[in-house]
Amino acid sequence: MDLGLDGRVALVAGASSGLGLAVATALAAEGAHVAIGARTAERLRAARDEVDAAGRGRVMSTAVDVRDTGAVRDWVAEAAATLGGLHIVVANAGGPPPGLATDFDVEDYRDAVELNMLSSVALTQAALPHLRSAGWGRVLFVTSVAVKEPIPDLALSNTARAGVLGYAKSLVHALGDAGITVNVLAPGRTRTARLEQLAGDDTDEGLARMAADIPLGRVGEPAEFAAAAVFLASGPASYITGAVLPVDGGSYGGLS
Repeated sequence: MDLGLDGRVALVAGASSGLGLAVATALAAEGAHVAIGARTAERLRAARDEVDAAGRGRVMSTAVDVRDTGAVRDWVAEAAATLGGLHIVVANAGGPPPGLATDFDVEDYRDAVELNMLSSVALTQAALPHLRSAGWGRVLFVTSVAVKEPIPDLALSNTARAGVLGYAKSLVHALGDAGITVNVLAPGRTRTARLEQLAGDDTDEGLARMAADIPLGRVGEPAEFAAAAVFLASGPASYITGAVLPVDGGSYGGLS
């Protein structure tokens, strides 16, 4: 299937590692030009090399903190100017600390909303003029399966990422006539460096324990998540908007 991504311009936040890097690499492999951003310059340089090796399109990397709205605007403007427009935006950021709802104070919740919700709003708002100008756009939000079923010891993430979902659903109605789709990806347990760290000293044993209640019997791979993201960013996905797609091996069992 031709995904229609050859020559498209994609911007991926949180792309120095994990799910963001996997998505950026997969988009590059489909022929897209890719702008990647993350906070840590050293890790970003290594990520740029990996993305660049995946495809024939151009790649640019920018050290940016997605909580800095001005820096985000500058990054988006630079990417569009350098790569010749903008068609795909992937809003992504690391998760806040784990803990129960009563473990945190108001400032902790404010920080989580800044990191996961308001960063997504800022990135999208900066990108929308370019997507509208192109007459074709895809906005993807990377959240967590917690937007479908809150996880008790991830209270900050549950709260902030639910706000992303509300924003995304609202955008669907605002952008429907502009040729821009808006979708939410809700990953479950996926084998990133962070998950391996949480698995403990015996990584394989820890990951197996984490997978005990997953119907497919294992945690996911970043490339599997990236494949779902790339399809939603593609031409053939033009009639899918407002979707919340769990990529979780079947661990979410709800009917809606």
